Amino acid sequence: MDDRLITSVTRRELLKLGGAAAAVGAAGLVGLAPAAAQTPKRGGTFRLRSHVAPVHFDPHQTIAFSTMIPLSLAYSRLVKVKGGSAVVPGTQPVEGDLAESWERQGDTAYVFKLRKGVRWHSKPPVNGRELTAEDVKFTYDRFLTIKGNANRAVLEMLDKVEAVDKYTVKFTLKEPNAWFVDRLASTSTWIVAKEVVDKEGDLKKWESVIGTGPWMFQRYEPNVRMSFVRNPNYFVPNLPYADGVEITLDADPASGFAAFLAGKYDFGPEYGMVIRRSDLDIAKARVKGLGTRDYIVVFGGFTAVKLDQDPFKDVRVRRAMAMAQNWREMLETNAWSLGLGAPNPLIPAALKEWSIPIDQLPAEGRKLYEPDAAAAKRLLAEAGHPNGIKTIIETTPGYGPDWMDAIQVSLKNLKNAGVESELKLKEYGAFVSSSLFGKFDKVMITLRGGTTDPDTYFTLFLPGEPLNSAGVNDPKLTEMIKLQRRTFDDKKRREIVYDIQRYNSQQVYYSYGPSVSAVGAWMPYVKNFGPNIGHDYGGRLMVAWLDK
Repeated sequence: MDDRLITSVTRRELLKLGGAAAAVGAAGLVGLAPAAAQTPKRGGTFRLRSHVAPVHFDPHQTIAFSTMIPLSLAYSRLVKVKGGSAVVPGTQPVEGDLAESWERQGDTAYVFKLRKGVRWHSKPPVNGRELTAEDVKFTYDRFLTIKGNANRAVLEMLDKVEAVDKYTVKFTLKEPNAWFVDRLASTSTWIVAKEVVDKEGDLKKWESVIGTGPWMFQRYEPNVRMSFVRNPNYFVPNLPYADGVEITLDADPASGFAAFLAGKYDFGPEYGMVIRRSDLDIAKARVKGLGTRDYIVVFGGFTAVKLDQDPFKDVRVRRAMAMAQNWREMLETNAWSLGLGAPNPLIPAALKEWSIPIDQLPAEGRKLYEPDAAAAKRLLAEAGHPNGIKTIIETTPGYGPDWMDAIQVSLKNLKNAGVESELKLKEYGAFVSSSLFGKFDKVMITLRGGTTDPDTYFTLFLPGEPLNSAGVNDPKLTEMIKLQRRTFDDKKRREIVYDIQRYNSQQVYYSYGPSVSAVGAWMPYVKNFGPNIGHDYGGRLMVAWLDK
C-alpha cells in the first residue's frame, strides 16, 4: 500500500504513481483512538449537519444521497459494510446485517439464512412484529417492479426471489454476476414492510420510515432537522450505543462550520462527516484532540454528452473537452482538498483494488490527464471546428457552493480550449430525477460516487439502462462488461475491469474529474468512529459512542 497522497505532481510523477497510488495507508491516519480497548458507553445523541434536505423518503423512487443518509439510520438490509475505527476508508468489508449466513449455489443462485427474532419498529401498522422471508421477497419484488425506480439497475440481474421458509430466502439470477452480494450492500436495498406500503401507497412520507434499523424516525421538521431515537429492540445486542441522532439541515457551509466550532455538531459538517482543509487549522486550534482521518472520497465530477448529436458524435471533440480540463487546478481550488486528491479513471480511485493506475492506460488515455488547451483546439479543428464549438451545459447548485466553484473552473478551461458554454442550472430534486437520466440538451456535468461497488459504474454504458445518460451503445464494451460479471476469480476479473477502463479512455464516452482527499473529523469524545465512502451513516454510527 502506498502511503502518499497525490498533490501537485509533475507529468512524470503522475505516470509513475498512477491513480491507485492515491490510497492513504497507515501513515495517513491521524487522531485514531484505541477505541476497541475501551468500554463502550450508552447514552447521548449524535449531532450532524446535512446541506441538502431529502427529496422524499422512498428508497425505490430516488437515487438522492440526501434521502439515503437518513434511511441508513432506520432501515436494515441483508448485508452491509462493516463500520468502526479499524475499517480503512475506501475498503468495503461486507458482513451480515439481517442475514445470518449465505451461500452461492452454482453460478446463479444464492440462499440467505435470516436472523431469527428480528422485529420491526414498534409503530403501527407493523407494531413490532417479527421480520420474515416474506418481507425480503416483498421488498425486492417491489424494488424490481415499481415504476420509476432509478436504483433498479443495482439488482437488474435478479430473475426471481423466493421465500423458501420463514427464515430462508433464495435469489435466482438471470445470468451469473460475481458482484451480487456487494450489490445487496447498496444503500438502496433497505428492507421495507408491506403493511406500510399498503397503508401509505408509497414510502415518501417521513412517517412511512418504519424499519428494523438501530434508530427510529421520531420527527421531521422540513428544511430544519430530522430526529431519530434509539430502537430498544434492535437485533444486535447492546447496539446502538447512542440514544439518538439529530441531523440539522443547513445549506450554508460557513454557518455549518461556525456551529461545529461552537460544539453544536459532533462530526465534520460537510458530506461524509468531513471538514474542509481550508478550515482544518482553525478547527484543530479550537478543538483540542480533534479526531481526523484523511481519505480519498469516491465522488468526483462526471461529464456526459449526447453521443447521438453533433458535434459529440466525433470522438475528437469528446477527447478535446476532456483534455481541456485540469484536474490539478480542480483540486488546488477546492476548499475540501487544497491540492490533495487523485485523478479518476472510469472506476473511482477511491476503489483502489479495481481502479486502474493512470500509467496503465493507453497513450490516448494518459493524455486525458495532461491538460493541454492548444492540443484540444487542434483536435477541434481536425474535427471540422477551427473556430471552436458552442454548447449548453446543465448542472445543479444543489451540490453546494464548492461544487459551483468547480463548475466555474471547468467552464473557464473549456473556454480556453475553444468550447463556449452556456450554463443551465436546475434545482437539485429536478436534476436528479431528469438530467441524470439523460433528459438534458447537450452536456451535463454532475457528481458521481453514490455507489461503492465497482460494477455499478459500468451500468452507465449498457444500452437500455435509464442511467445511460449519454446513450452509449457499444457491443464490444457491453460484452466486456458482461464477461467480467461472469468471472468469479478476482484476479481474472480485475484484468477485464482494467481492460474496460483502458477501452473507455480511448472512446471517451464519459469523462471524469478528480476526487478530493477529504478529512473526516469528529470530536474527541466520539469513540470507535471510522469515516468511509458512501451514504451509510447509520452503519458507522451504530458502533460508535459518546464518551462524555
